[in-house]
Amino acid sequence: MEELADFVKTRRKEVNLTQEEFADRAGVALTVVRKIEQNKTNLNLDKVNQVLKMFGHKLVPISLKNIKEDETS
Repeated sequence: MEELADFVKTRRKEVNLTQEEFADRAGVALTVVRKIEQNKTNLNLDKVNQVLKMFGHKLVPISLKNIKEDETS
């Protein structure tokens, strides 16, 4: 399963945006994008979802059981 930091960084680069450009388009501070991409743990979930919305995604709870099943398939 892809980590949040890798997901955001990879997709941001796919659309050829710098962290600053991406932050502007997502409507968040540059520090938010940097914290996400550096895999920091003190993130504001509303801001994370604002960033993920740029890719048509949203942070939601998922059962650990489902993650384990996906990893064994």
